[in-house]
Amino acid sequence: MTKISILGCGWLGLPLAKALLKKGIAINGSTTSENKLPILKEAGINSFLVNVESEGISESIESFLAESEILIVDIPPKLRASQSSLAQSEMTFVNKIKNLIPFIEKSAVKSVLFVSSTSVYGDDNGFITEETNPNPETESGKQLLLAENLLLENLNFTTTILRFGGLIGEDRHPVKFLAGKENIENPDAPVNLIHQNDCIGIIEAILSQSKWKEIFNAVAPYHPTRAEYYTQKAAQKNLPLPKFSLQQSNIKKVISSEKIESILDYKFRLEDY
Repeated sequence: MTKISILGCGWLGLPLAKALLKKGIAINGSTTSENKLPILKEAGINSFLVNVESEGISESIESFLAESEILIVDIPPKLRASQSSLAQSEMTFVNKIKNLIPFIEKSAVKSVLFVSSTSVYGDDNGFITEETNPNPETESGKQLLLAENLLLENLNFTTTILRFGGLIGEDRHPVKFLAGKENIENPDAPVNLIHQNDCIGIIEAILSQSKWKEIFNAVAPYHPTRAEYYTQKAAQKNLPLPKFSLQQSNIKKVISSEKIESILDYKFRLEDY
């Protein structure tokens, strides 16, 4: 496989880069923090300081994309919850992607993997598949969907969209924030989570099988209720048990992973959950 550029070597991008390096793939990796450059270099990543802003992009973007035929975009929208409308937020994240696209077009990149979120579906109830019409309610969800479409509609490269559920890992778990709290809402709402290990495994499967022009929902096929799951996790981690509201939830959303399991022949590591 040719060189891969990973835009955003953060919580997911850095361990992903390390996993791909072990497969003998050369990696260009970006960070917005100068202090992080030595960490990337030590891992064997060709490191670049790249700032993608709504006003423009740092000059290093061309070097970062050089000689790569695949670009993985893993930069979070980082939009405040108070930004309730696209007009208020001035399309910040969408403009970042708009600024990025001309540089992709001028580069050797043939395929883009865009890390998105199941937040594009909003809180619609029922069984959600890739065929479900997105209906984002949050500002980040709205801008992610617009960014997805910008990339999918571009004919200069092929794009695959990967919509992750709630991200968890050894160093990242929502139970830490819920432990000991009381009257937590939506006790019977199903969880829709994805572990860092599966995030990496699914991306590796997409790359190795060249599954482009696709949309995948990436959520583990494990959907206990919030009350069941977080109470169990708190007990396992010796944390104060969360106390949930007795009022039942209207949210019954279950994100399907059937497409990933069938198209990619991917097996989730359910022991991580």
